[in-house]
Amino acid sequence: MNNDPAKAAKVRAILATLLTIESVVVGAIGVWLIYLAVTAENVEILPLLGVLIFVALGSAGLYAAAAGFRRGKYFGRAPALLANLIAIGVSKYQFGAGLYIVAVPLLLISLITAVMAIRAIPE
Repeated sequence: MNNDPAKAAKVRAILATLLTIESVVVGAIGVWLIYLAVTAENVEILPLLGVLIFVALGSAGLYAAAAGFRRGKYFGRAPALLANLIAIGVSKYQFGAGLYIVAVPLLLISLITAVMAIRAIPE
């Protein structure tokens, strides 16, 4: 296989951008959940805290993987791939619920990012 450093750098840059977008989206979901909790009449605190911790760790993990790819490191390759494979599975349930407006973009960005993570082969 021919490993062209210019192509590898381009793949890493695209992958870092996609992971950053995913990180921002996950963070925005956390902000939306906080808004829903503040405006709701009844809130279960412990489940909400669990979800918010999961959102914070997920967003930070995706951002750390993106930062690593930008620096030419590959430590975030497996976590990025795993997170996107999970997101592909989540999109299946979104399709099943009829939430196509959520499922289609989630499936597309997850598939593209997963393929890019696989293609991001170290030099």
